[in-house]
Amino acid sequence: MEKTNYKKIPNCLRKYRKARGFKQKEVARLLGIKNTVMISRWETGYYLPDSLNMFKLASIYRVMVDALFIDLSQLLREDYKKKEQNILKSIKDNEN
Repeated sequence: MEKTNYKKIPNCLRKYRKARGFKQKEVARLLGIKNTVMISRWETGYYLPDSLNMFKLASIYRVMVDALFIDLSQLLREDYKKKEQNILKSIKDNEN
């Protein structure tokens, strides 16, 4: 089985921040973060916010948490669908 390598975590954080009219500095202030470095890293996909910050961001942007990472969710769904098919094929082959 092939391993999926996500060098950058796909997300819609910047899109939703812009849609709400916030600057990174304002979001950082709302989250209680001293500077915008982490906001930038999350938006560029180099880091993933912890689960509490994901829920905070979803509240700030007024969306569901999965909407923030819909592209990642779709990639994972496709990846696990392939893995599931391989497992089922392997089981079927072993039965024969």
